[in-house]
Amino acid sequence: MLIRFLITTLFLLYGSALATAQNVDPGKLQLTWEVKKINYQGKSQTLAVLAITNHDRVALPASGWTLYFNSSKTHAAVSGEVQMEALNGDLNRIVPTSRFTGLPPGKSHQIEYVASGKAMNYKDAPTGFYLVWDVVPSKGLAIPDPVQKPLAAANHDGHITPAIIFERNKSIKDIPAENLPPIFPTPVTYQKGEGSFIVDASTSLQTDPLFKQEANLLAKELESMLGARLRVGAGTKDKAIVLKQVPGLGPEAYQLQVTPERVVISASAPAGAFYGIQSFKSLLPPTAWATNQENYTITAVAVSDAPRFGYRAFMLDVARNFQTKQQVLKVLDLMALYKLNVLHFHLNDDEGWRLEIPGLPELTAVGAKRAHTLSSKQHLQPSHGSGPDTTNAFGSGYYSQADFIEILQYATARHIQVIPEIETPGHARAAIKAMDARYEKYMRAGKKAEAAKYLLRDLQDQSVYRSVQRWNDNVLNVALPSSYAFIEKVVSEIAFMYQQADAPLSNIHMGGDEVPAGVWEKSPAVLALQSQNPQIKSTDDLWTYYFGKVNNILKAKGLYMSGWEEVALQKTKVNGKTRYVTNPALAKENVHAYVWNIVWGWGSEDRAYKLANAGYKTILAPATNFYFDMAYQKDFDEIGTYWATFSDLEASFSFVPFDYYKTARTPEGKAIEKSAFAGKERLTEAGKANIVGLQCLLWTETIRSTGRLEYMLLPKMLGFAERAWAKDPAWATATQPVAADPAYKEAWSQFVNVLGKRELPRLNSYAGGFQYRIPSAGAVVENGQVKVNCQLPGFVIRYTTDGAEPTATSPLYQGPINTKGTVQLKVFNSAGRSGNTTTIVNR
Repeated sequence: MLIRFLITTLFLLYGSALATAQNVDPGKLQLTWEVKKINYQGKSQTLAVLAITNHDRVALPASGWTLYFNSSKTHAAVSGEVQMEALNGDLNRIVPTSRFTGLPPGKSHQIEYVASGKAMNYKDAPTGFYLVWDVVPSKGLAIPDPVQKPLAAANHDGHITPAIIFERNKSIKDIPAENLPPIFPTPVTYQKGEGSFIVDASTSLQTDPLFKQEANLLAKELESMLGARLRVGAGTKDKAIVLKQVPGLGPEAYQLQVTPERVVISASAPAGAFYGIQSFKSLLPPTAWATNQENYTITAVAVSDAPRFGYRAFMLDVARNFQTKQQVLKVLDLMALYKLNVLHFHLNDDEGWRLEIPGLPELTAVGAKRAHTLSSKQHLQPSHGSGPDTTNAFGSGYYSQADFIEILQYATARHIQVIPEIETPGHARAAIKAMDARYEKYMRAGKKAEAAKYLLRDLQDQSVYRSVQRWNDNVLNVALPSSYAFIEKVVSEIAFMYQQADAPLSNIHMGGDEVPAGVWEKSPAVLALQSQNPQIKSTDDLWTYYFGKVNNILKAKGLYMSGWEEVALQKTKVNGKTRYVTNPALAKENVHAYVWNIVWGWGSEDRAYKLANAGYKTILAPATNFYFDMAYQKDFDEIGTYWATFSDLEASFSFVPFDYYKTARTPEGKAIEKSAFAGKERLTEAGKANIVGLQCLLWTETIRSTGRLEYMLLPKMLGFAERAWAKDPAWATATQPVAADPAYKEAWSQFVNVLGKRELPRLNSYAGGFQYRIPSAGAVVENGQVKVNCQLPGFVIRYTTDGAEPTATSPLYQGPINTKGTVQLKVFNSAGRSGNTTTIVNR
């Protein structure tokens, strides 16, 4: 009887707690985040405050709950009311201690804490908050992200100012539109002609049979502009656009001749005809994609053109935060317009597996979803602010086979090769957890052999490690035959999808970066492998073993292997310290190495040139210039990361592929002295032949909307497109410092004029329109006047002096402002959209 009474009592207490907890609405807990002190206590750390305000009518209890959030920082609460604990990856939690007395309705509680590193912008704010009640531990309840307070002036640590921006913009000239190169990226040669050609419904489109696909794409696009489809067929004497096959041009070369009577695009191969069409589109008015018109006038011109590099790539990470098929197709349209020809598709990482693989449903059932969990058995844990539910569109999602085949076909029609990436052996947590789920499923069914078939970890491994992104379980075991069975299975299924899409597949990127120290050291499977292979003396030697086997898997399928720079390196001891050196084993295997780590001051600035000189086919993908997830500038209001640098539009434009030391800059934008590169290896003539191309990249840890993706991508991608396609400019080979070179300043002025007056206005409506970044205004006070400038000629600046935010109807800046007091400024594009506000005080 007593036992029954106790059970009943406990049940009632449990039910009462549950009812109370459910009456507290986490959505009414408002969070505010504020940086109190950068360089706190003279160290690289930040003192910050997370304030919780209870807007509900029910108190947040003193205990019985946990608050989870995502942050790449480590945290330590200053006071004793709560504990802040790092879990795995970027998942953290806040747990109340016995000193926390609850949070009554209408009250606030401040959690003061110390975070690792300096907080430089809003990226450093914790995100993805959700509450879990102890009585319902499997359910997470979302809380809105914190309101982020501005950074106090006293905390500025070299942050950019309006005066710095003004100084950077001073050399930019306003060049009349008619004096700008008519085509972008800049062609090898062009000459303006006499008169113009009018495109209207009477224009015919004539094509050689080889270029029929390209002609149909052009006809469809012109139909959307004119409201009438052009006649497509063989040659006539009518006013026409002609696609003509001629011998002797390179596979991507073309010639474009525009006269008042006709447009002739000559090429030897379909890719050349396609790029000639893109240049023809470049001649159309920027507004041509906004509304239908009866006709469009284009200037007569003669162009001869070919790309500098045959490999012009963009890498899109969809693992950290997902992007829909529709957004990928839109990005492909953008790439095609600016003549990029490779999409490097980063399809898996620790935080997600994004491609359906037949026979391995767990990869997407488990690995493509993120939600509250501490076991990652049904789905992965929240990352990068994805929140507690699998319904988050950027945390969860994948491409079905049909989706992927459609993407491949869409890209192929636009002469873009898609290179899939299977990130291994590190950055593989999504795959590992998915194959764990598969293992448990078959073990429950009593099928032990099938369970172990694709297992990616040694179940007896006691190794302890922590990756750069703070994961402790994200590296597959390279000693297991099942790991290679998994790779072969995935490679085979991907190759079959390419066959179904009739899309080219020459190589697969196998990742290979950031495997942490400590991995595999206490794995029985690895120890057994070492005992059988005397050449494997330590876990460092497993690197060559692993990629040798993976390379053989790909070779057997007629593919070559590509990967991050580490695939071409091996660890060795130099003066007792571990160092990376070039691994000669794969240099003759056509392995392509993507080099990202030339970060100034890190010691590996010459790595790309070392690998190219040693015979590796090398793709330049430097974090300093082409990582578009880097924040544009050191401004607290900017989004993006900054671990490598702050990377603005000029960073991509100014890159010199064969001598990138020449334009090396500090994160603050100052030129680095040549003496800093004394002793660094230079690119040899033979090495130049091994630089096969350039790649820009967008990692998506901070990308949680399509608008944010486009903001980080543009206009930086246009600087990259110019460097990848156009010939080496004169300033790149000049002996004097580039920043002081009049030829550089002239080229920079020309470039930003082209963007401001033609290309960015085009992108207001092209492919549905892009939410590109609009720069902040530069401003100074001189002689009692506010002087203002802008990086992009063609854009306008509007201002207010009454404390209100400038709008599209605010006064237009046309000369120095004499009004005293606070002046607020914004740059606007032709569509009326603006950038961040610049504030300056005229005393």
